[in-house]
Amino acid sequence: MRAAIAPMIALVLVACSAEATTRPTAASATSAAPTAAVTDGCGSTNVLKGGIPDWLDAAGGHNNPTSLRYVIAHPPLVAGFLFSDPLHAGRAQNPYNKILWVVRTPRNGSSLTIDGHPLGAVTPTVHEVRPADSGPGEIYPDGVDVPSAGCWQFDLRWATSHAQVELNYLAQ
Repeated sequence: MRAAIAPMIALVLVACSAEATTRPTAASATSAAPTAAVTDGCGSTNVLKGGIPDWLDAAGGHNNPTSLRYVIAHPPLVAGFLFSDPLHAGRAQNPYNKILWVVRTPRNGSSLTIDGHPLGAVTPTVHEVRPADSGPGEIYPDGVDVPSAGCWQFDLRWATSHAQVELNYLAQ
């Protein structure tokens, strides 16, 4: 009887340990590179520097900028890489305001609609529509200009997704 039980216990132990090793872990869901929040974010959006989440790497076609600061919207369905850093109010020139939006969910050929206003106010407003004509990945290059300095809230919509981000604009 003991001879029959020992192989069964060994089989159960092997099956349980194999199952445990194939499950994804929380650590595998995010990038191993350190990320740091910097102090010039606004609203509930932090400006980040460093490693990016795995979803952002995949959505950007593994071609995202590596040395730029970035923001992640809420919910975390879109990120913006800040080519212009800091952003400036008015018609910014040299450098222009430039943000590369990377969306987590498929664009399915739809445009990115951006509606913005100062945080806590309803006016003034900005409205832009960007076509889904860039790649690799789920990206939209943009240059959002705002008329006044301060913290601006942007609602971003594409395909069937929606997210919100706040960005700080400085006076020129």
